[in-house]
Amino acid sequence: MSSLPLLLLLPALMLGALVGYLVAQYRLAPQLQEARLRKEELERRLAEEQDHRDSLQDAFKATASDVLAQSTTELLKLAEERFKALAKEGDTNLEGKKRLIDANLKDMSDTLKGLVEKSTRLEEGLSTSQAATEKLRSTTEGLRQVLSSSQKRGQWGERMVEDILQTVGLVKGINYRVHAQVASGEIPDFTFLLPKNKIINLDVKFPLDQYERYRMAKSDVEAEEAKKRFLTAVKNHVKDVAGRGYINPAEGTVDYVMVFIPNEAVYGFIHQNDPGLLDYALKNHIILCSPITLYAVLSLVRQAVQNFALEERAGEILSLLEQFKTQWGKYVQEMEKMGGALDRAKEKYNSLVTTRTTQLEKPLRKITELQGGGPASLLGE
Repeated sequence: MSSLPLLLLLPALMLGALVGYLVAQYRLAPQLQEARLRKEELERRLAEEQDHRDSLQDAFKATASDVLAQSTTELLKLAEERFKALAKEGDTNLEGKKRLIDANLKDMSDTLKGLVEKSTRLEEGLSTSQAATEKLRSTTEGLRQVLSSSQKRGQWGERMVEDILQTVGLVKGINYRVHAQVASGEIPDFTFLLPKNKIINLDVKFPLDQYERYRMAKSDVEAEEAKKRFLTAVKNHVKDVAGRGYINPAEGTVDYVMVFIPNEAVYGFIHQNDPGLLDYALKNHIILCSPITLYAVLSLVRQAVQNFALEERAGEILSLLEQFKTQWGKYVQEMEKMGGALDRAKEKYNSLVTTRTTQLEKPLRKITELQGGGPASLLGE
């Protein structure tokens, strides 16, 4: 029962909708027509715009082609000018580089020449150095042989002392004696003669063999042991020299004897490693002398001898000065007499030159005038 009315109402509803649609179409028809016209106008304008765009594009392509051609021409021209400038600049730079290369080659040539010369000098220097090294090696070997022999060490020490004596200016037989036996029977190497009949002896033998072992040691332990033995040997040598009778006031010796150490390095080594050894030597009236120390002592000895000789001869010198003074006085008197005689002789000479010459020239001039006038002059008178 309920579905029947709905079926009856359905056609009415559909008819109402159709009517509504037709009414809406009628009312919207002007607006739809206007919309179609606007669409057609827009499509026409779009077509015109597309045509204008195509014409602009064609014009732009043509213009761009002309501009590109002109730009290409200008670019090629600019590039050609730039290339020419670069080529010219390149030629200039190339010439400058060529001169620079030539200068560098000359410098290299000079440098190579200098290197060759330096190499030659270096080779010569190496040869000289090799010869000097060989000589030094030979000298070192000879020195090692000297140090290994007590007799040769003594000869070496004596030679060094003689060189020092020659430098100081002391004369053998006058200022010193060599190997002169003393009262104890010992024979010192040198005995120096001092003023007032005093003498001082010098011993040149020194125990250097242990020092050489110290220098040649291959380990610290071996070097330390050799050093101890060397310092002990020096101390024993000092004690031995002190007991030889080199100091004998009855014979005229001073209270000290000198012991020569023929090497400054050894002398400094003793100072550094056992300073007490020098005090021990002085207590035993021993003066340890290195070459420099001996030179200083002998210079003082020479000066003392000269001063003493001058003092002894001072009276004789004063007497000679008095004699010289007397003779000088007589010399002055004789010179004064000679001066007076020379003054008188000068006066006589001036008299002859002036007065006598004038008197002699008067008749001579008269004779000259008469000779010039001849016989006519005589008749005219």
